[in-house]
Amino acid sequence: MIKNIVFDMGNVLLNYNPQVPLDLFCSSEAEKNTIRKELFEGAEWVEGDLGNITNEEKYERIRARIPQPMHEALKRCVYEWHICMEPLPGAKEFCGYLKGKGYALYVLSNASDDFYGYFPRFAPLSYFDGIVVSADVHMIKPDGRIYAYLLNQYGIKPQECLFIDDLERNVEAAKGAGLAAEVFLGDFRCIKEKYIL
Repeated sequence: MIKNIVFDMGNVLLNYNPQVPLDLFCSSEAEKNTIRKELFEGAEWVEGDLGNITNEEKYERIRARIPQPMHEALKRCVYEWHICMEPLPGAKEFCGYLKGKGYALYVLSNASDDFYGYFPRFAPLSYFDGIVVSADVHMIKPDGRIYAYLLNQYGIKPQECLFIDDLERNVEAAKGAGLAAEVFLGDFRCIKEKYIL
């Protein structure tokens, strides 16, 4: 029986869309493409989510390998990218519905320390029964150890958990750790109908 709902954060609770800061801070398609590749798709992004580097280190490393005219746009994208992180339609309502039904709510997110600055746009940290941020534990999904950490940290049983993530690889890893898991395709109603009593 499902008692605990474990949410990914980006594109499940909050809208993660790098195109928003790229469109706002970059002055050309070439600049957008370069910063997308070097920052949002680069090794430093993962290192940030692992909690291994700061934003300053991220900026300095990437700055060293892109043209000087792009440095200002890069800096703004490094430090202000989370302007896109607004609550997804229906997410707050779904969480409220679950709470009303007595489910415990958790967040398991691949995120840098920036998480603590923007996540309260969704809800106070205290709204959830537990939160695990990858940067704090130096592990990222789909590493099976991070699911085990969540379960052990909060004393919850995998067979009593439903994990919701927008990425198939993370969902498959959760299933491997014994959790029920579902790929989020933008519709909480489907999850509600399938899993929620």
